[in-house]
Parts: sequence; structure tokens; C-alpha cells
Amino acid sequence: MNEATFTFRVDEALKNDFAAAAKARDRTSAQLLRDFMREFVQQQEDAAEHDAWWRRQVRIGVESANAGNLMPAAEVEARFAARRAATRRRLETPGE
Repeated sequence: MNEATFTFRVDEALKNDFAAAAKARDRTSAQLLRDFMREFVQQQEDAAEHDAWWRRQVRIGVESANAGNLMPAAEVEARFAARRAATRRRLETPGE
């Protein structure tokens, strides 16, 4: 693994507090910063992946609607009312 040095300025008090907090967890400041960096990169990748998925879902929905695959609101309400009723029955029936 190629390693690089990452240098930045930080308030001395923050640096000391961070080092003390890291030491209390049996870690070095550098270890924690690397962990935080990895977590941040992963969060950004996850967010980008979710955004791409969401955009695909929206595109699929728009294309479906444009193709005429629509359902009247009353029918949607009736279907979900039936689903809610079925769920309530299952929750009220012990042992299932």
C-alpha cells in the first residue's frame, strides 16, 4: 500500500483534546483520523449509490406513467385499505 502524508493545521487545544480522547480509547490520533476518513469516504459512496438508485427508480416510474401504466387513486386506496386490514387481522390473531 502506498502511503502519503496528510498535513493540516488545527488549534493546539483541539489537537491535545483529540489526542487525549484517542489515547483513552487505546488509539492514536492518526489511527482515528484514518478511520474517520475511511468512514467519510464510505458514507459518500453510499450516498452516491443511493442517489443513483433513487434516480433510476424515478426514471422507471416516469417512463411507466408515460406509457400509460397508471392506476386511479381510488383503486390504490382500496388496495392498501385491504392490505392494512389483512395486517391488522394477522396482528390480532395470536399464535401466527
